[in-house]
Amino acid sequence: MSQPASSKCYHFKRIPLLLYIALGTTLFSAGCENRSDQAPDISHIQLSLNTARFDLDLYALDTNHLGSGLRRLYDKYPDFLNYYLDTIRQYGIYGHFSDTAKGGMDTLRVDLTYKDFVRLEDTIKKYYPDSKATDKELTQAFKLMKYYLPDYQAPRIIYLNMGLSKWASFPVDTKTICVGLDMFLGEQYPYYRSVGVSGYMLTHFRKAYLPVSVLNSVYQTLHPFSQEDRTLLDLMIQRGKEQYFLHKIFPGSPDSLLFGFSQLQVKWCNENEGLVYNFFIHQKLLYNKEGHNILPYVYDGPFAKDLESPADPVKYTPGNIGTWLGYRIVSQWMNQHPQTTLEMLLKQTEDPTRFLEEAEYRPK
Repeated sequence: MSQPASSKCYHFKRIPLLLYIALGTTLFSAGCENRSDQAPDISHIQLSLNTARFDLDLYALDTNHLGSGLRRLYDKYPDFLNYYLDTIRQYGIYGHFSDTAKGGMDTLRVDLTYKDFVRLEDTIKKYYPDSKATDKELTQAFKLMKYYLPDYQAPRIIYLNMGLSKWASFPVDTKTICVGLDMFLGEQYPYYRSVGVSGYMLTHFRKAYLPVSVLNSVYQTLHPFSQEDRTLLDLMIQRGKEQYFLHKIFPGSPDSLLFGFSQLQVKWCNENEGLVYNFFIHQKLLYNKEGHNILPYVYDGPFAKDLESPADPVKYTPGNIGTWLGYRIVSQWMNQHPQTTLEMLLKQTEDPTRFLEEAEYRPK
């Protein structure tokens, strides 16, 4: 398949004709990434991460003696087992761990022996025979978080098999994060499409993305994304701070991983930064509050709305391009305010318009 025709700096072919005319020849390539996420020295930070393989413990139960097995499991997970059984899975067992109990206990027994679920757990065991490598990556990430946010206490990590329910990582409370290992089996895992996972989301299901997903869940717990009555600029800056946080916690990690983009999409963004920003200006989107017009730019999608035709067989633009541009704005703001710490940035509530002005963001 041939590549699209390109000018010296970016692909005008992928941009609507009216936008091309409006922008004229004033735009130039943004050049290489401007990254400032050098890792600090964290050798002095001591942290022992508490993790557990609940999936292994659950599927190790003898379904002929499920009641006694659950009682032992309750001893190991006293503050989690009932939440898993009755809130996450909604079995409605409510602590009645008896082999003669009907209803939820029967459903659980069926689920633990159902061939597709057992086969999925076997696949998880193949990809994650233990959690040592993942624990190491998460420990490093939480040490960096402790460096930047000294008062934060690392949560307990509980690994699950969520039966391809598309729950990747999610908080139980401020002290516990659950991770569905079934959602990190790689882009080529054949059954993601069968449960309705869109192709553009598959990059989020790489094993390497697991730590990013966990820390993103942590961030969302501390700083929930607010979209009600917000302008696109506001949403972009919110997402930009989220990404700035992830870039600090995973220094040196490629944008393709942290944003969940393809390498081709990252390249397109870097070559078209000024074009995208001017597109938002000329289309009067920066201060637009209409959700159907602006939300597609700050959520994952197959391509950037109105920047690429749905009919194009190869997608060069990421749907979530507003988040990428928001990160560039926040990075520039931090360059202009070198005394501002990450903690100060995340607590900052400055008006988005003033934030943009203070960033002196002028992409070319």
